[in-house]
Amino acid sequence: MAASRRESSPFGSTSTSSRDTDDEGVRGTCEDASVCKRYAVSVGYWHDPYIEHLVRPCKERKAPEINRGYFARVQGVSQLTKAFLRKTECRCQILNLGAGMDTTFWKLKDEDLLPSKYFEVDFPTIVRRKLHNIKNKPALAKPIAELHSEDTLRMDGHVLDSERYAIIGADLRELPELEEKLKKCNMNTQLPTLLITECVLVYMTPEQSANLIKWAASSFETAMFINYEQVNMDDRFGQIMIENLWRRQCHLAGVETCKSLESQRERLLSNGWETASVVDMMELYSRLPRAEVSRIESLEFLDEMELLEQLMRHYCLCWATRGGQELGLKEITC
Repeated sequence: MAASRRESSPFGSTSTSSRDTDDEGVRGTCEDASVCKRYAVSVGYWHDPYIEHLVRPCKERKAPEINRGYFARVQGVSQLTKAFLRKTECRCQILNLGAGMDTTFWKLKDEDLLPSKYFEVDFPTIVRRKLHNIKNKPALAKPIAELHSEDTLRMDGHVLDSERYAIIGADLRELPELEEKLKKCNMNTQLPTLLITECVLVYMTPEQSANLIKWAASSFETAMFINYEQVNMDDRFGQIMIENLWRRQCHLAGVETCKSLESQRERLLSNGWETASVVDMMELYSRLPRAEVSRIESLEFLDEMELLEQLMRHYCLCWATRGGQELGLKEITC
């Protein structure tokens, strides 16, 4: 259906229908990560004026090592994303798969770094909640409406499609349905494309994640893939992480692909990507600008540096490229 553009919100009402799934544990991780990010923003780790419009405030203090971990994650993904945008001069598209309550679209608009179109995909129930917030929060709705030249914005069930932003409710394991929905929102396979997954693939079976990675490599002539997730999960600390999630009914179906940095890199190379790089988050943290690291380390006293290092060694950032030699995509690093 279409909704008239109004000063308060251009999005009208959202559908209440949703497809029931048995992925409650996975959806719960979206809430957990979003609340952690909002808390870190409130302490001053990074600037994000939009997250308060999407995520409830955190009632309890988060440990400093958790906040620093999210800081490194946000910085790493942001660095790679902006490098891709600059290499392509923003003549590209971004697909954020499993986006949750991510606010990157709004922040990129503020920095005049928007791609030709920005797509988000997540479970229909998560998309419905995000659409509700967009519809009712002018701070979220206006930037989308300002970039849309027509009088109406198209919304149908768990999909919102505008000229520069689309959000789609879909299951990433159902690739034909996913591709169909993206193409209905004018995904352009000829454009250089950045695909982002953050703690998404680990909740799929190895076969399902391989299919998604292979689909991403084969669907676009020029592309880059960013993946943030667990690594080194075979050791005792990794086993404790798995057990803690299991107690919350959250099963890491793809944990066997998270054994090492090399297994993460090999998964990308064996499924159609031409180059692949990976760093654990402690290494990435050591590469961040010293002035910024000193600033955030002054925000809170960290008593257990060893625990921070253990946590950071069990997460990694991977990036892979295909095509784009003339753009210099292979040169991108963080």
